[in-house]
Amino acid sequence: MGLVVKTKIKEYTQLNVGEEFSRAFERKVENLLKDAEERAKANGRRTIYARDI
Repeated sequence: MGLVVKTKIKEYTQLNVGEEFSRAFERKVENLLKDAEERAKANGRRTIYARDI
């Protein structure tokens, strides 16, 4: 999907970022987004808010 950019991750850490980490982080973000979308829909909204995380 491309939600996570490896170079951006590296801006927040002094350590190297492995490819496995990038893929796992991407899946985590996708799951957070999917769950937030489901909460918003369950509440009859078409907008995702921070409270949906």
